[in-house]
Amino acid sequence: MRTIRETSNMLASKAMSTVELVDASLAAIEVDTDHGGATYTQVDRSAAREAAAGSDAFRSRGYVPSVLAGVPISVKDLFDVKGQITTAGSRVLRSSHPAVRDAVAVARMREAGAVLVGRTNMSEFAFSSLGLNPHYGTPRNPVDPRLLAGGSSSGAAVSVALGHVAAALGTDTGGSIRIPAAFCGLVGFKPTARRVSLDGVVPLAPSFDSIGPIARSVDCCVLVDGVISGHTLGTTARPLTGLRFGITSDYVGDDLDETVSTAFNRAIGVLRRAGALIERFAFPELFELGGRFPLASITSTQAWAWHRDHVARDADSYDARVLKRLRTGEGRSAADYIELLAARKRFVRQAQSRLAKFDAWLMPTVAVVPPEVARVELDDEAFFSVNAKVLRNTSVVNFMDGCALTVPCHQENELPVGISICGPALADASILSIGRSIEALLRTSRQIAMA
Repeated sequence: MRTIRETSNMLASKAMSTVELVDASLAAIEVDTDHGGATYTQVDRSAAREAAAGSDAFRSRGYVPSVLAGVPISVKDLFDVKGQITTAGSRVLRSSHPAVRDAVAVARMREAGAVLVGRTNMSEFAFSSLGLNPHYGTPRNPVDPRLLAGGSSSGAAVSVALGHVAAALGTDTGGSIRIPAAFCGLVGFKPTARRVSLDGVVPLAPSFDSIGPIARSVDCCVLVDGVISGHTLGTTARPLTGLRFGITSDYVGDDLDETVSTAFNRAIGVLRRAGALIERFAFPELFELGGRFPLASITSTQAWAWHRDHVARDADSYDARVLKRLRTGEGRSAADYIELLAARKRFVRQAQSRLAKFDAWLMPTVAVVPPEVARVELDDEAFFSVNAKVLRNTSVVNFMDGCALTVPCHQENELPVGISICGPALADASILSIGRSIEALLRTSRQIAMA
C-alpha cells in the first residue's frame, strides 16, 4: 500500500478506482488470514465494498471531501463502529450489544471519506506492550514472523506494514502506538491526549489514553491527525540547522540493546552533521518512574475501576496476565492514589522545566529490538520483564502529558529501530514539523548507505 498522498493521487488520476483499491486490500487481508495471520478481529467486506462504491460515485460527481477520500484504513478493536461489537481483543465483551454509533475518531475518518476495511487485533484491553493475544491469536512481525509486532496496537501496525491499508487508528496509553510502529519499521504519532476525543473508545487509563495514527510517513500521520483532532496543524518541514535537541542517558538511555544503541547514535551523528545542536542533559527525576511513582500504578488503578464489575462476573474469560496486572490496582488506597496523581503533576512541571530550552527531546523509542514470540509466550517471568522494558521509554511521554513521534532510524540490513521526537503538551505541530525533516534526512542517509 502506498502513502495516503500517493493513494489519493492515484485515485484522482483514475489509475485505479476505490472499488479496485479496496478489493485489492481485502484480497491481501484474505491471503494473510489464509496463512495464519491474526491481524484482525473482524473484517466487514460488504460494508467496505459498499463504502468504496459510494466513494467512487461521489468522486465521479466532483465531491472529494479530503485527501483521505477512498483511502483504506483499519481501526483498533477498541473503537466503536456502528453495528459492530467492540471486543477490545477480549472474550469478556463478546456478548456486548453492537455499538449504536461510531466513535468520534472513526466518524471523522468516515466523514473525510476514508474506507474502513477491518478492526485490528490487539493486546487484550490494551494492557500490554507486546501484542500477545491468547483469544484471537498473536499478530507476527512482518519483518520476521518469529518476532513480536509490539502492542498493544499490534494488528494496527501489521495492517500497515503488510500493505493492507494506508494508515491505522490506534491508541496509546504507555506507548501502544509508538512501540508497534517502531517494531514494524513504521511511523507512529502519539498526540497530546486532550487533542483527540476518546468518546466511543474502551478506556484503559483515562489520564493517559491517547488516539493517533500508525502509517508509512510523517505526512500520513499529519493528515490523519488533522482529521481525528478536527484541527489541521501547519507542519511544513523545519530546517535542522540550529535546532537544539536534548538527549539523556538517564533512564531512557540506560541498558539499550546494541542494535538500538548503534542505530540511535548513528542517527544522532547524522543530525549533528546536518547542523543540529545536540546537547546531553541530566534528567534524574526519570528514575522515580521506575521506582516510587510508576505510570503503571495509576494505569492499573484507573483500569480496575472500569474492569472490577467485569472481573466479578467473568474473571475466567480474561487473559491471566492482563488480569494479574489489573488486580494490582484493586487494593490501592485512595491516599496512595492521590499521592500518585500529585507525583504526576510534579513530574509534568519538572519535565517542562528540563525540556524548555530544547526544540525536541530525542530518545530511542524502545530500548530493545522486537523480542521473539517464543521467549515470552509461555514464560510469565520473561513476559513481565520484557513488557516492562519495552514500555520504559515510551511511557515517560504519557506520564509528562506530552506528544511524540517515532520514525525509523535503522538501516536496511538491521532489525527495526525507532527514534522518538518528543515534546511537552501541545507541542504537536512543532514535533511533526521537526519529524518531517528528521524522516527525510534519515531516509536519505539510508539510501546513501545502500548505494
